[in-house]
Amino acid sequence: MMYSEIIKFQNFFLQYTKDKKNKVEALSNLNISIYNEEHIAVIGPSGSGKTSFLKSIVFALRPSSGKLLFENINPWSMSSKKRHKLRSKIFISSQVPHLPPRQKVLTTVLAGKLAGMNSFMSLVSLIYPQDLDQVKYALDCFGLGAKLSERVDRLSGGERQRISLARAILSQSKLWAIDEPLASLDPMRAEESLINLKQIALQRNVTFIASLHQTNFALKHFSRIIGIKKGKIYFDYSPSKIHDDLIKDLYSE
Repeated sequence: MMYSEIIKFQNFFLQYTKDKKNKVEALSNLNISIYNEEHIAVIGPSGSGKTSFLKSIVFALRPSSGKLLFENINPWSMSSKKRHKLRSKIFISSQVPHLPPRQKVLTTVLAGKLAGMNSFMSLVSLIYPQDLDQVKYALDCFGLGAKLSERVDRLSGGERQRISLARAILSQSKLWAIDEPLASLDPMRAEESLINLKQIALQRNVTFIASLHQTNFALKHFSRIIGIKKGKIYFDYSPSKIHDDLIKDLYSE
């Protein structure tokens, strides 16, 4: 079955200014498409451009030249208001979750639904929490059902990371872009969390893109692997085409 493109990079460059004289290319001449319902792991050494790649996908970073298209729409040709509305179709999770420390877990997880609500319903949901069964289910997926009424600042770093992932399950997004979802988790909890995310993404036909340092999990759980090195696509293969020497080359200087 052929799926339609959800993301397309066209001659995409992303530069930032290091100092007054020098510009650094975070991403260089990307030409790549991502299709609806794909599950993709993005791997590569630290500083290679993985986070910039994900931020570009969710149009948090404007290209220096070239284009990014989302559902065949150029978000950077729109007003900021329309771009923000378009971004509501995407769930974004950063490597270090920005969660309100004094908020209860219940309210924090419910925030995953806010992007798909109007302002009035968002306010009502925060004052009078709804969908408690959905919240409990999302937390149970990550072994946190007992933390429903806890305050966020009383959780460990790994628990806060799983709270952030639980938000994805509450969202109504078509695409999940998750940066290092397993960074603070032990190996057993990491694999369990990844399996649950993948199963729910499959059930809902969600496009799931995650940057990972754990190449073993990437090869085991994702059908497409994008390797990024020095801001360029180093390879774009299915796991069956990736061998140890290729991984070694990706991470070499």
